[in-house]
Amino acid sequence: MTKAKKTGTTLVIVESPTKAKTITKFLGDGFVIKSSFGHVRDLPKNEMGVDIEHNFEPRYVVSRLKSKVAKELKDAAKKCNKILFATDSDREGEAISWHLANILGVEPTDAERIVFHEITKTAIEEALKHPQPLNMPLVNAQQARRILDRLVGYELSPFLWRKVTKGLSAGRVQSVAVRLIVEREREILAFKSEEYWSIEAIFSNDKKEAFNAKLLSLPDEKLEKMSITGEKRAQEIVTDLKGATYQVASVETKKSKRAPAPPFTTSTLQQDANGRLGFSAKQTMRLAQQLYEGVELGSEGSVGLITYMRTDSVNLAEKFLTEAHALIGADYGAKYQMEKPRFYTNRSKNAQEAHEAIRPTDVARTPEIVKNFLDNNQYRLYDLIWRRAVATQMQNAILSNLAVDVVSNNKYTFHATGTTIDFDGFLKLYPERTKENILPRLEEKEVVNLDELKPEQHFTEPPARYSDATLVKVLELHGIGRPSTFAPTIATIEDRGYVERDPNKKLAPKEIAFLVNDLLVKHFPNIVDLEFTAKMENEFDEVAHGKKEWQPLIADFYGPFKANLTIKDEELKKSDIGAVPTGEPCPECAKPLVRRMGRFGAFTACSGYPDCKYILKVKVPEIKIDIHCPKCADGEMLERRSRFGKIFYSCNKYPDCKFALWNKPNGDKCPSCQGLLSVTPAGKIKCENKECPTYVARAPRKGGWGKKKKASDAE
Repeated sequence: MTKAKKTGTTLVIVESPTKAKTITKFLGDGFVIKSSFGHVRDLPKNEMGVDIEHNFEPRYVVSRLKSKVAKELKDAAKKCNKILFATDSDREGEAISWHLANILGVEPTDAERIVFHEITKTAIEEALKHPQPLNMPLVNAQQARRILDRLVGYELSPFLWRKVTKGLSAGRVQSVAVRLIVEREREILAFKSEEYWSIEAIFSNDKKEAFNAKLLSLPDEKLEKMSITGEKRAQEIVTDLKGATYQVASVETKKSKRAPAPPFTTSTLQQDANGRLGFSAKQTMRLAQQLYEGVELGSEGSVGLITYMRTDSVNLAEKFLTEAHALIGADYGAKYQMEKPRFYTNRSKNAQEAHEAIRPTDVARTPEIVKNFLDNNQYRLYDLIWRRAVATQMQNAILSNLAVDVVSNNKYTFHATGTTIDFDGFLKLYPERTKENILPRLEEKEVVNLDELKPEQHFTEPPARYSDATLVKVLELHGIGRPSTFAPTIATIEDRGYVERDPNKKLAPKEIAFLVNDLLVKHFPNIVDLEFTAKMENEFDEVAHGKKEWQPLIADFYGPFKANLTIKDEELKKSDIGAVPTGEPCPECAKPLVRRMGRFGAFTACSGYPDCKYILKVKVPEIKIDIHCPKCADGEMLERRSRFGKIFYSCNKYPDCKFALWNKPNGDKCPSCQGLLSVTPAGKIKCENKECPTYVARAPRKGGWGKKKKASDAE
């Protein structure tokens, strides 16, 4: 067999075709840039792939769907005299490089790795000057998480299949997220609204300048929120107030400074993008990935617009600080510039992956300059990131806060506050919820007129359901998950049917979530315990820092977990779990009807099964998902259920157009082939074009679409 001729070039491997395209423009003829399209090697899909008896040794395989990519990389490597691994600079990226080294026959100790946190010419050239060895502690931390999650998913998910219903899944972080959502829903359901009243007055001075004030205290009582509990009491107070005279008792002015928030980390970006732009965590990360990997900017070609978006660091590069200082002076004036750069400290003691905060790669690329090259959502996110990063280097806002107390002759006290912005500082670029409320100039002992009294009825409200932003915030607060896991966790619990979006896009648990959560809380408390899950994350961090070996960590978890699972498998019967009486008789045999969970959700059936097979059938509506059919272009894609109850997506022009998918299309196009992208049950973005290297959907076989799902797929 003839050996491939070496070309004297260097093979650079990244994980994304878009990233490869952007990097290509920075490197000369001596380089060949290839993409691995993410992970090429992983644990096998349809078996455990972990040798529990031999120190949890993993067995990695190249999937059938990635065999073509692996061959192309091997062929390219044979023709080059050097290989550089340039995957993302976090645990997942490090693991991809390690797997690629194994596939290409490169000893991990000999592998050369280049690390950069932004895809710019300067960053790439600097990385090429300083190749590094593979960071094996990071690789081992990724392996520890992957193997532990495989053990939990592969062992616990089939248990749920046997005891509850088929198709369920469980996982360390996803099950904790479901628990938080379920417990919040129970708080909402248990909440009892209470009535209370507030009283507001409109006063004016002798210049007819009006201002609002709230009743603060009664003659012998300082009011709390719930002090006035009924209309009768409110009207008694109003009667007292109507005949009184009023004067200003005190006027207090305080100056305050407001500093800008730190630059974005992964979690704060997801929170702010959700609160300000209405983006889900998954949508935010997808858009940020596009901005990071590169966007076509006309004659400039593909340009990476932001730094790496999976980070918990609030550091900013010295180059950015210098450039931001100059831009602020030029565009906003010297009074907005800081004398020295403003630095921030990481709040989390477990901050990892020591790259920068999320910022623009070039501060001179203002949102207005790149707007015409971005779609609307890309622009909105870039605008948010650019403004937040630049605002960190602007002067504090200076506010004047005015507090006025007005007292009646019968000793009732009203309180009014006003805020004026003396100097907007960073608020000029990054507005916050600071509104001016200007009070008239008032003096102590000045008599004021009562123009109007406004008693208002209120009712206490239950806690709100979690949004993406508030769930990410509480997960981070408890130390659960890391920058790379927040968005996939939310996507997973949504895709696997545990939660759904309410009309306000908040996360509402489905009936199955209550059942599975209660089962796990009672019988597998560690799996859904916040402190235990956070402790596991800390141990992964110790592995990443080289302070702990990963196999003992797995062994300490798996032994007790497996022993408990064996006991519960014998103790619990499916018939004892999740059957809730409805209080109604079966229309066929008069035995009690019960509510059970089935493979496709909750259903009502006769408790006399199998003697009576009555099931209450409910018609499931078809749902439009606002995506045009990619095949006929005229039709709209619908969410439907098959005759077996499984959800699929197809064109509403059927039978004229027979295009259909099992995975949910997300409306975006594949960067490689412009084919339709979809979201798998695991929350991964995949291309549905069979000819594309990223294609993963199984072709239809005789007798129906796809292949029968196995319990291992529920991981």
